[in-house]
Formats: sequence, C-alpha cells, structure tokens
Amino acid sequence: MPRARGGNKRLQSRKKIMRLAKGFKGKRGTSHRIAKQAVMKALRNSYIDRRRRKRDFRRLWIMRIGAAAKQNGLSYSAFIGGLQRREIGLNRKMLSEIAVHDAETFSALATMAKEEAVKG
Repeated sequence: MPRARGGNKRLQSRKKIMRLAKGFKGKRGTSHRIAKQAVMKALRNSYIDRRRRKRDFRRLWIMRIGAAAKQNGLSYSAFIGGLQRREIGLNRKMLSEIAVHDAETFSALATMAKEEAVKG
C-alpha cells in the first residue's frame, strides 16, 4: 500500500476556517465549530452584498440626479426622458457626478431636457 502524503486534510480544513474567522469576536474567532458557522454566514452575506452594492449605488445616483433636476425645475423622469429623446447617452453614475461636481454643466443638460419636454 502506498504511503499517504500531503498531511492531515482535516487539520488543513480547520486551519482554513480559522484563518477566515480571524478577527471575529469571542468564540466565533477561536472555536472551530462556531467559527465555521460564522464564516459560512459571512461568506454568504458578502456574496449577497456584492450584488446589493450595485442596487444601492444606483439608488444613490438616482436620488442625486432627482435632487439636482428639481433645482432646475424638472422632475427626475422628465429630465431622463428629455435626455433620452435628445439621445444624450450619459449613464446615471456620470449624471450624478456632474450634478455633484459641476452644477453649470448639469443645468445646461437640464435646459436641453426641458426644451425636449416642451416639444414632446
């Protein structure tokens, strides 16, 4: 029978879990059984939150655009609709950056959208 090599797989598995649980409070960082549950939950939450982050940022951008559009006398939907009819292909992230950092450019975009809204 060939000699077993590669060390104790169970020990390696435990080390991996404990490495992932490093920094957890209390027994969650020291006890393997509890750390394993904590790590599973942490990994699941990080997976979910990577997707949630995209939703949250889009909501933030829309709020910023809506607030800046209101200052220029337009609703968010009228502003976005006017830009789409004008075929201005700026995404919401860029529009929110313009709204925050360059109010003059945003007001120019708002007047374009407003003209389109009056026409349509």
